[in-house]
Amino acid sequence: MPLPNGCSINTDESGDTEVLLGKEAVPPRCCSARLSLAVLMFLGISVVYGLRVNLSVAMVAMVNVTDPDGTTNTTADPACPLPAGPENSSRALQQPEGTPQFPWDSETQGWLLGAFFFGYLCTQIPGGYLAGHYGGKIFLGMGVFGTAVLTLLTPLAAGWGSRWLFALRALEGFGEGVTFPAMMAMWTRWAPPLERSFLISLSGAGGSFGACLALPLTSYICEQLGWPAVFYLCGCAGCLWFVFWCILVSDDPRTHRRISEQERDYIINSIGAQGEGHGWSLPLVSMGLSVPLWTIIVTQMCSNWSFYTLLTSLPTYMNDILHFDLQSNGFLSALPYLCSVPVSLLSGVAADWLIMRQVFSITNVRKIFTFTGLLLPALFLIAVCYAGCSHILTVTFFTLSTSLGGTSSAGVYVNQIDIAPRYAGFLLGITNTFGTIPGVVAPIVTGYFTEDHTMAGWRKVFWVAAGINIGGAVIYTIFGTGKIQAWAVEEEEKEEEEEERAVGPS
Repeated sequence: MPLPNGCSINTDESGDTEVLLGKEAVPPRCCSARLSLAVLMFLGISVVYGLRVNLSVAMVAMVNVTDPDGTTNTTADPACPLPAGPENSSRALQQPEGTPQFPWDSETQGWLLGAFFFGYLCTQIPGGYLAGHYGGKIFLGMGVFGTAVLTLLTPLAAGWGSRWLFALRALEGFGEGVTFPAMMAMWTRWAPPLERSFLISLSGAGGSFGACLALPLTSYICEQLGWPAVFYLCGCAGCLWFVFWCILVSDDPRTHRRISEQERDYIINSIGAQGEGHGWSLPLVSMGLSVPLWTIIVTQMCSNWSFYTLLTSLPTYMNDILHFDLQSNGFLSALPYLCSVPVSLLSGVAADWLIMRQVFSITNVRKIFTFTGLLLPALFLIAVCYAGCSHILTVTFFTLSTSLGGTSSAGVYVNQIDIAPRYAGFLLGITNTFGTIPGVVAPIVTGYFTEDHTMAGWRKVFWVAAGINIGGAVIYTIFGTGKIQAWAVEEEEKEEEEEERAVGPS
């Protein structure tokens, strides 16, 4: 049965939904402070993903195409036929004269592409904890700004050697690790329950948009200005975004300078006590024993394996196997992420609608979008294995795989705020820490499988990613939930009781 017109809902310990607000209390989303925050987050996440993935394409330009002995750095028999004559530009990238290149083998490239995630692992949980206590504005802002400044130093570090570049990329990951937990901590205070799926999907879609924008731009900049310019321009973009973030954003609706009174009251009343920051103590034992939390962790690890495999290695596959020139490589590598942006946004809208109309419970909505967001991409990754050297089929299957994966943005990737709204930033720090492990391991595994640049090696890469995805879909379907957990409710009740005792009888 649908909710009465304009009603808002929230989760409680007895079920998935609870009616909170009436129609007259809901202000329009268009031009609102909460939508402006989502757009700024979208742009910020776009920047950090651009800073993260630009090395994936730039690597093609940074690596010398010949060995020290002067032989081409590929197998004697290419997996797919090389283009004839002058069209064979994937082997002869033209950059401005004097642009440095490096003799890094496939294994070294895998380590460099995975280096970012070594640092990224370290700050997720501390970032989520501190952002949940103090607010996420400063942590999200400084995460982007710090990564941007370090990106400006990439050409210098690369010139010093692969070890220096590895250390710099790990340091970038260290700074960027706080961004997603801080984003979720801010949505704890800003996202009305009926709009969670859309607002979080919109801000998170910046990742796909950033990859989509960075991949072709990186290719173009490499050919026109040389690969060092990629890191200078991307770093400057992050610094510029930071200026607008500091001016326009506030941690809490109560302290926002341009929010309307109607919208402020709507957000505060619809979220209730769950929108307040948590204290210094956390129910760590209960969290550690929580089956729904471990379900999110395992599912995100499974989903991220295929995501990071393609994010870091797709340009290499386009270059080494299909022999696309660098500009075509960048555009075609970006196409799957371009398509995933509208899929993510539409999934968020659809999920909120299904919850608002009570077509399905929050639990079933999260399961539906997670299952489709993991199973369908896996099937199309398997299809890539049998597309052979067909450029059209391969690009089509990659595009379908990545774009359909965007449906999970309204599933498991919103689930932390369902099961424990107050601790959502901290929980996302935990789940993202585990979810980042594939970002470290997948590029290295890919490097080992594809050391000889053979089609058989790449088929192993895609089969492994597909199998892990399917496992994650099954696990979440069995154990996932959208109900707020008892340990989260108990903490809220304790704090409310303490406040009542402190105030005393009137």
